[in-house]
Amino acid sequence: MKLIAVGKNKDKALQSLEKEYIKRLGAFTKMEVIEVRDEANDHADRPAEAELIKDKEGKRVLEKIRDNDFVILLDLHGSMESSESFAKKMDEWLTRSSSLVFVIAGSLGPGHEVLRRANVRWKLSDLTFTHLMTRILVLEQVYRAYMINNNRSYHK
Repeated sequence: MKLIAVGKNKDKALQSLEKEYIKRLGAFTKMEVIEVRDEANDHADRPAEAELIKDKEGKRVLEKIRDNDFVILLDLHGSMESSESFAKKMDEWLTRSSSLVFVIAGSLGPGHEVLRRANVRWKLSDLTFTHLMTRILVLEQVYRAYMINNNRSYHK
């Protein structure tokens, strides 16, 4: 299982939380966090420049995805799930592919090719989170899903 994120996590506290959830997930699966370089977006207010940035970042993301990976893209236009329904869906996805890949695009959103490659588009919340917090929330929800699917008490 992989989490591909555009940008680097430089926050020590969030790095610590990320490591904690990766450790917890170790009881169920191996989770790998892959960071790809983000682009400077000084001129992102220009639509053509924004598309170019998304495409460059997207190309880096796609280089980390294999043909048989099942890709879950974090997306503002994706479907929201309760923790229970997400756990059920994750279980279903794991029956389709042993390799789930969660993708967090850059600050401008995903490029067209990443959108096309995604098997599922998932919206965490109507609230807005930083990209770094989103990484932690994804890891926590994946861990929660494993706990739910294994009838463990963490969820309550």
